Amino acid sequence: MNDIFSDNSQIGMVSTFSELVNTHFQGDINAMCWYRNLEGDFEEIVSKLTLEENITEVSAEDLLALHLSEKGNVAREIILNDLQLLTDFGASPSLNLLKNYERDVEFDFISTDVYSYHVDRSPIGTDTFLCTYFGAASDILPNNQAMQKIEVPEIREKLKELHDGPEEEFETFLKDCFFDLHYQPKPDATPTNLGIGHLWRLAVDHPTQQVLPCVHRAPVENEGEYRLLLIC
Repeated sequence: MNDIFSDNSQIGMVSTFSELVNTHFQGDINAMCWYRNLEGDFEEIVSKLTLEENITEVSAEDLLALHLSEKGNVAREIILNDLQLLTDFGASPSLNLLKNYERDVEFDFISTDVYSYHVDRSPIGTDTFLCTYFGAASDILPNNQAMQKIEVPEIREKLKELHDGPEEEFETFLKDCFFDLHYQPKPDATPTNLGIGHLWRLAVDHPTQQVLPCVHRAPVENEGEYRLLLIC
């Protein structure tokens, strides 16, 4: 197992899928990495898939219909196996061919799209799984290097103006509109890029979670290049 991430106190390193799903988050660790050096030609798969919208979900049937080289077939088998592992675990994985996500342009003082650092929230005990097979990869931040945007004074004042309601309902307004999920990096913040081929499990904000949720963001895509991303 490569230790490229092992000096990061936020990240737990594992070497099997079983360890990935069964190792508990604890202390500062809210991101778990199954580190892998994947064989196979994932770029070939991307080149033969059809982008129908900015984000196109790719089914197992779509993958199986592709005519691939030997290396392309190796990549396909890896993806299909990951999808099956997560499905058997009880997750609902989605494989996406991605040109770009929709940008949030509603407000000029706060961004709430996935390119903004954010945490995921769920009413049930679950985690976020993701793996970038091709293209730009996501970033994570330690929680002590991030600040909730709603705690930035100038942003908070503008949100109060936007709320324009009773003071006692302001915090509920922030949560209902998901403003509280978004963060900005502190000046000394050092993000960690999640890299290509590794399967990650990120802690989510839910009532039974024992650690802080993982602060992460989608990357700006590389020019002229699609991403192939498994997420659930």
